[in-house]
Amino acid sequence: MNDKVENLLLEHMRALRAKQDEFSTDMQVVKSRLTNIELSLAAMRRENAGDAESIAHAGARVDRLEERLARIEKRLELRDQGE
Repeated sequence: MNDKVENLLLEHMRALRAKQDEFSTDMQVVKSRLTNIELSLAAMRRENAGDAESIAHAGARVDRLEERLARIEKRLELRDQGE
């Protein structure tokens, strides 16, 4: 092969290798950022689960208070007959 052709091929191969290294570095950054996103999403899901649990407990307390209030109103005859 001609020296010029060999040099040109080597030059192109070096350029391709440099681009591949650049893509490899970029991919490492993307993987790292994706991991951070996944961790954040997991934390948000844990927070939402805790919020849902708190809401359920609050609803149960309101239900118990309503039952107690109904008994008190009935005992004191504060309720209308239709209720």
